[in-house]
Amino acid sequence: MEPVLKHSWNLSEMDAVKLQQELSLKIVKEDQLTKINHVAGVDVAYSEHSDKLIAAIVILDASSLHIIESVVVEDTVHFPYIPGLFSFREIPPLLKAFKQIKTLPQLIVCDGQGMAHPRRFGLASHLGVLFDIPTIGCGKTKLLGEFRDPELKRGSSSPLVDHGEVIGAVLRTQDNVKPIFVSIGHRISLATACERILKLSPKYRLPETTRQADQLVNRVLADLQRE
Repeated sequence: MEPVLKHSWNLSEMDAVKLQQELSLKIVKEDQLTKINHVAGVDVAYSEHSDKLIAAIVILDASSLHIIESVVVEDTVHFPYIPGLFSFREIPPLLKAFKQIKTLPQLIVCDGQGMAHPRRFGLASHLGVLFDIPTIGCGKTKLLGEFRDPELKRGSSSPLVDHGEVIGAVLRTQDNVKPIFVSIGHRISLATACERILKLSPKYRLPETTRQADQLVNRVLADLQRE
């Protein structure tokens, strides 16, 4: 799986910000979905003791949520830790992983933000624009914005707002658990993104895409650190 849009990753902080601002104009905020048979979850974990990182992709069957395929890539950090620019740190190893997958997903769910980002261009949006594929940002915590707590029932939501603009939704995926933060990545509406996240979260707070990718990177990273 190759990106349809390519750019340099060897950028200064200023150039990276400028690129985010340019590419954010390419985001499609409406549903442009084909039939979703397979959904990808992506995650990146970092070693505490070195510059090593582990990037993983899991492909789930959209109906059963069973894992169809998984790919893990070991890499090194090439971009500094700068808030708001995580995609420049995490996408390069993910691109290496996407090159290896055999099952093409029709939707990617990212453990991070899409448009719920200072420049409306978080990891999910960046990945979506690069591949021109529907993507959803699904964060455990908010990056910015204000909201009222949604009701305690599964499926309840409230808008996440920044300077009068709705940038995401605060979604309760299970009764009486902390909500998660859903935002448009690319080629999907916010309402559909929330519907999809609920389908991917039948038992737990986090969608299975995030849970499975997170478990995989942490398992591999633990093995690496024992070596």
